[in-house]
Amino acid sequence: MYPPRSQRSEVKKKTRRTRKRIVWVINLLLIVMIGLVCLYYAIEMREQADRAVEVTTVTPESSGEVEPQGGDPLTTPEATPETDDTAEEEPAVSNDQDAEETSNDQSDNTEDAANVDSKDTSGKDVKQPAKPSKSDSSKGNGSPAAAPGKQEPVHSANDVTIHFVGDIQFSGKVAELLEKNGYDYPFQKLGNLFKDDDLTIGNLETPVTTGGTGAANKTYVYKSSPKALAAMADAGFDAVNLANNHILDQGVEGLVDTLGYLKEYGIAHTGAGMNQDEAYAPTYLERKGMKIALLGFSRVVPEASWKAEGNRAGVAEAYNSTAAVKAIQDARKNADLVIVVAHWGVERVSTPNDDQTRLAHEFVDAGADLVIGGHPHVLQGMEYYKGKWIAYSTGNFIFSKSTTEETWKTAVFQARCSAEAKCSMKVIPYEAALGQAIPMLGEANKLLLQQMTQLSPGVRFDASGVASPS
Repeated sequence: MYPPRSQRSEVKKKTRRTRKRIVWVINLLLIVMIGLVCLYYAIEMREQADRAVEVTTVTPESSGEVEPQGGDPLTTPEATPETDDTAEEEPAVSNDQDAEETSNDQSDNTEDAANVDSKDTSGKDVKQPAKPSKSDSSKGNGSPAAAPGKQEPVHSANDVTIHFVGDIQFSGKVAELLEKNGYDYPFQKLGNLFKDDDLTIGNLETPVTTGGTGAANKTYVYKSSPKALAAMADAGFDAVNLANNHILDQGVEGLVDTLGYLKEYGIAHTGAGMNQDEAYAPTYLERKGMKIALLGFSRVVPEASWKAEGNRAGVAEAYNSTAAVKAIQDARKNADLVIVVAHWGVERVSTPNDDQTRLAHEFVDAGADLVIGGHPHVLQGMEYYKGKWIAYSTGNFIFSKSTTEETWKTAVFQARCSAEAKCSMKVIPYEAALGQAIPMLGEANKLLLQQMTQLSPGVRFDASGVASPS
């Protein structure tokens, strides 16, 4: 069961209000100084936008990973070489230079609208809104212009708005930054974006635990504090994908702890579990009367022992797509909307490879309405396939910062879906700074949308980021 965040104890709310009053009293004498800092920040952001350089596309030669092609490499001790985006900055024991700090503009911290748990007829956990979920998501979301010969969805107030973001971890340099600036630091510049939608989904690329044993034979091993997960829930996250190449970085103990903390903070999960059935099973959520199935699969698995098989804990892998396709087909029978989050591709390469394209099409053919990819640490393009949207890579979101500039670009991918599972897509550009997502403004915003058009054959993005088939 996933209790709604709006039902937190009244004591916690009163404590927060009291603390805010004290802070305001203390800071009354500093209002003038804060105003000057905010003015300086606004000027600096405008100058940064004006200095935005011409967009470049990363080529496969820049990748640090050589991914196996075809077959099932899980019979080998090391299925995929460990070449995370942190390779240029953050090894397991990092000696990197201190991170460059960014200013801390405060965002609204209004409470989410209430949700209550229920059970569907199959007995699986379902989030069901007791009143309009979060808030009315119909405002501020444009729909794409219809291309000739293409039938685009007509939106209504009953549509669900879903935000997807890329890789998230709170380890290493990010952890140091959060200890210094507070665990809400990664989300301070998001405002109410994730609180005012119906669902927010990300890829949790780290175990959340205070224990565990670091994985052997891996160069980059992550471990994140439960405090970060609490802040993630407060920011508005509803669900995460765990099918990736880091969720078992602290062994099965770390996975067990992660599952426990996710339950404690009311965040649903998919893509990993204590056995094969749990790992491949969808999590069901309900919004505005729509039953939504969320599934996660990884085609990046460090070694065979990470694969959930029989009663062995692990991740849902898709080197052999048979189990993944069956899970999607089964979910299709029980849900109005089916979402697949996939972990795949080659790191720091902006073009999807043949395996990504093949799997994406298999997932849609099996019944997926949306396919959202991750792992390359850079943005990749989108495809409109058989009336369904595929986003091949959402890039980083809350992550360390490497010297590869393409990894600094990210976006929030916004889907708006009708009860008939007809969805539109919109890209909202962000900068993936060290441990914090920062909105892209002005020319930088424009250039990123132009880059997405270049990366997306047959798709165009308008000035507001709305995608439409061309």
